[in-house]
Amino acid sequence: MYCFDLSGKVALVTGGAHSIGFGIGVGLAKAGATVCFNCTSEVSRQQGIERYRNAGITAYGYLADVCCEEQITALIGQITAAHGSIDILVNNAGIIKRTPMTQMCVSDFRHVIDVDLVGPFICAKAVLPGMLEQGHGKIINICSLMSEFGRETVSAYAAAKGGLKMLTRNICAEYGHANIQCNAIAPGYIATEQTAPLRQLQPDGSRHPFDRFIVSKTPAGRWGSPEDLAGPAVFLASEASDFVNGQILFVDGGIQAYIGKQP
Repeated sequence: MYCFDLSGKVALVTGGAHSIGFGIGVGLAKAGATVCFNCTSEVSRQQGIERYRNAGITAYGYLADVCCEEQITALIGQITAAHGSIDILVNNAGIIKRTPMTQMCVSDFRHVIDVDLVGPFICAKAVLPGMLEQGHGKIINICSLMSEFGRETVSAYAAAKGGLKMLTRNICAEYGHANIQCNAIAPGYIATEQTAPLRQLQPDGSRHPFDRFIVSKTPAGRWGSPEDLAGPAVFLASEASDFVNGQILFVDGGIQAYIGKQP
């Protein structure tokens, strides 16, 4: 009998105040986990707490920047003192800058790498000692279709998410013997506040060209929702996935399996 019950588990979802992180946080909480999340501003922290409250969930928000090792070390200490050792880490915090390579400054490229790749390394490094001590742990990295495919204007993001794929596999290789599972979820195109402009109807009532493009490439015939990622996250956070390690689970409505409709 596989157990998806997360009762008694403590989860940290980085960037879990909104969008994909919030959807995953709600899923983990409904499965029984105590959910903590971090933000870089007090406004976002309060908004996140309120969003969870409106969903009927008590979640715990903290201020910390995933790019700062000292802040993340302090964050892990705060959560552990208040709620117990962290059982589940979801490395969700991320950014994207859509700029052609020849127009992208090196500082912007490095910023994306820092948040999307170095940040997950810092967070994983911080929780691993506790997981090793307790003899179990689940790390879920949020990768992307860009972990496998390139697209125009996203060189930094694709480089970071490709690196995160390999960090996922390396954590598995290095700590799998200690009953620590590190896997990744790679979302397809998800309907969030950030992607809302790409789904707005045009003045003539037609769909946005990018909206039409994504739907035409997705066998499910729609964008995903943050809620679509909750079930996969609960699976990877639960005992049901104890022999699943180093894997990248694509939750993309079938995009990878489909060449697209014939014109």
